[in-house]
Amino acid sequence: MAQPHRLAVRVYYEDTDASGVVYHANYLKFLERGRTEWLRTLGLDHAALLGAKEPLAFAVRRLTIAFERPARIDDLLTVETRLKAASGARLNLEQRILKQDEIMIEAEIEIVCMSANGRPRRLPSVLQTALMDRQF
Repeated sequence: MAQPHRLAVRVYYEDTDASGVVYHANYLKFLERGRTEWLRTLGLDHAALLGAKEPLAFAVRRLTIAFERPARIDDLLTVETRLKAASGARLNLEQRILKQDEIMIEAEIEIVCMSANGRPRRLPSVLQTALMDRQF
């Protein structure tokens, strides 16, 4: 299997609850950052996609997440993002959040390519080409 994209993320005070443990919803933010930076490595970014002649964006359609271990304030985490499949208007991704080699979170995410009117649309050729050229 291809190597995943990796993004380092530090846990800040604002990410935690009163006990210094990462609040569960904030893991979604870390995963979103991982997907955004993965997309950037493909030569695409959200601002350019929204500003294109035919604007597009991505929406999460399905998310399955397993919380394995809690991350704590000041932990340095790694968000891994790997393409599982791409078809039609969908991208299926596997993501993990690790602290060194210890798995904190495992997630499977299905995102859908959307046009400006909010309707699903096929993945644009520029994205399809980037996915074929760069196997994560």
